[in-house]
Order: sequence, then structure tokens, then C-alpha cells
Amino acid sequence: MNQFQLPRRHFLIAAGSAGMATALSDQLRISSASAQEAKPLPQYAAWKNPDAMIVHSSETLETKREFFGTSGITPEDMLYVRNNVPAPDESIVANRDAWEIEIEGVRNPGKKTLADLKKLGLESVAMVLQCSGNGRGFHKHKASGTPWTVGAAGNVIWSGVPVREVVKAMGGLADGRNFITGTGGEQLPANIDPKTIMVERSVPIAALEDALLAWEINGKPISLAHGGPLRLVLPGYYGVNNVKYIKKLAFTEKESDATIQRTGYRVRPPGQKGAPDQPSMWEMSVKSWITHPLKETDQGPVLIYGVAFGGNKSVKSVAVTTDGGQTWQEARFVGPDLGKYAWRTFVLAADLKPGTHIIASRATDVAGNTQPEEFEENERGYGHNGWRAHAVAVTVV
Repeated sequence: MNQFQLPRRHFLIAAGSAGMATALSDQLRISSASAQEAKPLPQYAAWKNPDAMIVHSSETLETKREFFGTSGITPEDMLYVRNNVPAPDESIVANRDAWEIEIEGVRNPGKKTLADLKKLGLESVAMVLQCSGNGRGFHKHKASGTPWTVGAAGNVIWSGVPVREVVKAMGGLADGRNFITGTGGEQLPANIDPKTIMVERSVPIAALEDALLAWEINGKPISLAHGGPLRLVLPGYYGVNNVKYIKKLAFTEKESDATIQRTGYRVRPPGQKGAPDQPSMWEMSVKSWITHPLKETDQGPVLIYGVAFGGNKSVKSVAVTTDGGQTWQEARFVGPDLGKYAWRTFVLAADLKPGTHIIASRATDVAGNTQPEEFEENERGYGHNGWRAHAVAVTVV
């Protein structure tokens, strides 16, 4: 599989107080603004835990950093939400088994109901679901879009039929298929070219091996908020590619010509417009962040913990610093290893003296890819995994 790596550069800079103070000031500003502008949960997600969520808008809900916990799995009522267009009516989940999906680009194309799919196979996969813009709030050029910090991500278990089994049941792939293209079932406004607003994403055909058409999340039917009754699940790929309420799955020669694919979710320098020849937000990169402590703790023995993942590879190790990157110690993983697409909880026992400690984590995957210290700016604030911006300033008393 050709891994998409976001453009990045490593800056060898000292853990200077001025630079770190600026980054952490931005982080505190974002948290403060979120608290001051607290909004109610939208109706389709009213069942979520209001204490755990930051409501940026009716279509963008972020998990608060302190609510990730240590079990490794993100409860659905605390999982972030990102909709590119408004969610469909709740009626689409009233009779789940009757939901139809059209399959194209196979030797025997046609339609399948969810009930049909349930007869073809069953697998489960634990994986990180992460918005392409997670970390956008840390970009210095104030990229447009929701200012996510770390909460546009979660680790969940999907269950459904492997897409490869669906292809097999429909006679195999037609010749010349290079991409998997999923089309969402959102209700689109009339009198507007659907290609300009529809959610239709293409990823390389190599994703077929682990792809699912899923109907369960964490052992329950997928809610409307998270793409029920049926969602395309592509482990290791950013959230936008995991198409919600999927109504068509096509194996295509070329990428979709929908705007969201052609010019959307393209990585380019600040100031440039999106274009088809720019890198697309496909596979995720290695990343981690601290989840405890976040603001204040008592002096003496302290357990520092967080989450880490490798994107489309297993995470191998995590190092933690309590002095802004001057020294590092290796943390240990806790809990079960749920597979290469899932995140791991890590912990480090430290003895902290009174004062302000700059705590950060730096993950490395099995291929040797390590989180950079700094991350190169891009127009839409995609893919930020620089460890310095994700650091927290903790006051020890």
C-alpha cells in the first residue's frame, strides 16, 4: 500500500520558554473560548454526554481531552461528530435491515439490503476514527474550519461484512478498478449540482483488504450521528473517507469528480486553492497526546498517561518528556493490543517537583516513523501531529 505522508519538516529548536508559552497560550485560548461559547447538543446527537463534548456547531462536536479515559475504547456517547452536510432524517434508521446499497464496478453489479449483507460475512476491527482537521487549532496561521485540538478522534470497534466478501459474492472486481468510491446517503438540496456538495470519496483499491461495510459500533447498531444504518469503514484512513449512510459503493478506474474529492481535503501551502494533483487526506500518520495530568497536580509521584497510534501501522513505542523536550523517558503500554489500527493507552510514572512542567509525548510506529517536533503549515490545517503543539503546561503544587 502506498502510504500518504503529509509534508513535514523537523525543526531542531530548544525548548525555549517563549515559543512554548505561545503554543500553550493558544491551547488555553481555544479551551477557554470553547467553554465560554458552550452550545446545546443538536437533536440528532442529544443522547451524547453533554459534559464530555464541546459543541462547535450543529455538525461538529469534539471530545474534551480529559474524557478519553484509560480503557482504550471511546464510548459512542463521547465520540466526536463531523458532518460535511447535515445528517439525514432519523427515519433512515427506523428499518435498518431494509437499507439498500448499490454496488458497481464488479462483474455482477446490483443492489444489496443490509439484511443481505449480514448473510455474506462478519468481522470486527478496532480502529482510530480521526477527522482530517484534528489539531487544526494548533496551526499558527489560524486555518479556516473547526479549531479542533485533540478531540476530533476516538478509538472504536466496528462490526460488519468485509468488503472483499461482498466483491466475491458479486463475481469479483471488474477490470481496471483502481479506487474504492463511496457515496453517502445525505439528503441534498434541490436545484444545486449534487457534485458540489455530496459526500463521495475515493481511496486506493489497496484499502479493500481491511475495508468493512459496518452496521455496529462498540457492539450496538450504529447511530445516525455516526453513519447508521450502514457505514463504509476504512481502517487507517482519515474520517472523511469512512462514508456515512453509504448508499453506493463503486470500484472505479478514476477518483470521484465530486468537489469533496477533486479539490477538497487536499494538502497545499497556505494561500493556495485545492487541486486534484495535490496530496489527498487518505492514510493517517503516527500521533499521540497526553490526557492526564492536564492543568494541575500535586508534587511527588504522578502517573502521566495518554493515547498513541500509528495510523495505518502499529504504534511501537512512546516517549514522554516533562521538561519541554530536554529529556525523554519511555512509557509503557497498558491494556490489550487491539490491532495495528487501534490506539494504545500509555503510562509513565514520574516524580514531579513544584513548578510548571511542559509535558508531551512522542510516538514511533513499527516502520520507524516518529512524530515530528514541529509540523509544516498547510492551508486547511490538516494532519497536525507535531508533538510540541500537543504539549500541556502542568502546574505542580
